[in-house]
Amino acid sequence: MQTVRRAVIDVGTNSIKLLVADVTGHRVDPVYEDCRQTRLGQGLYATGKIQPQAITQTAIAIGAFITIALRYNASSIKLFATSAAREAKNADELKAALEQAVCLPVEIIPGEREAHLAYLGVRTDPAFEGKPLLIFDVGGGSTEMILGNGPHIQLQRSYQLGAVRLANELQHSDPPAPAELANCRQWLRDFVQRDIQPELKPALAQGAKAKGQSASGNPGTPDSLQLVATGGTSTVLACIQAGLPKYDRTKIDGMRLRLDQVRAIVEQLWQMPLENRKRVIGLPPDRADIILFGAAIYEALMDKLAMPDLCISTRGLRFGAVLEA
Repeated sequence: MQTVRRAVIDVGTNSIKLLVADVTGHRVDPVYEDCRQTRLGQGLYATGKIQPQAITQTAIAIGAFITIALRYNASSIKLFATSAAREAKNADELKAALEQAVCLPVEIIPGEREAHLAYLGVRTDPAFEGKPLLIFDVGGGSTEMILGNGPHIQLQRSYQLGAVRLANELQHSDPPAPAELANCRQWLRDFVQRDIQPELKPALAQGAKAKGQSASGNPGTPDSLQLVATGGTSTVLACIQAGLPKYDRTKIDGMRLRLDQVRAIVEQLWQMPLENRKRVIGLPPDRADIILFGAAIYEALMDKLAMPDLCISTRGLRFGAVLEA
């Protein structure tokens, strides 16, 4: 079977990410990965528009990534944008500016397609073959949820819930006060109960009934269901827990985090001023502000959905996109 080297560039709300990978059938072997924070969503939720400076910084980062992809002899380069671009009133302006700057078409993908690609990407890991999966990808502007088993996807949704979005919604002191963490936790519990559980519970019950499986925890939850976390927030949590000074795929892929471990990280970070968080091992300094909310989102999901642990997948959206490129 022929191997093809491809590149994808993911233009997210918080950061721009590059994956260069060798694709052989449904196998994806990463060759090079990079991430640069451009905060495309900065000011978006207050104004409804992406700011000119963010567009410029994003174009510069994409240009640099294209140069790297060509250096690695990628036969194709796919460029796509997610939550911030979907919601911006000036999305056409962003798309035109980026396409003019880098001479590549920009695809603004819908939320459910983002979820679908994340599922495809996670499934490039043979360890998940034949297992029922509940996947969450917590990003800067949105969170994608996918329930599936093998090639069958039972439910896929994209929610307007993300670390950057929540940071804009819930202002906090430095360091945050205990009452501010309590308020954030309550806000998230309400969101999960109102927006996620009404869709997820019937799907879990239906899946359990179809397979004749018993339920534990929430009604209809199959005993074998694995909660999987993918995306930048989850890998940062894994690096913090493992004490890794920088991202290392080989050391965190497949790592499991218990609810009590995630909760301990949340409480540790919410007690620290920003400057101290920037020195936490495993936490990139430029994510030290929004990690408060990304970590709290995962804590709330595990707590409200009664999932005792989650499995970290370093594969996700970009792996699905490079597979389909």
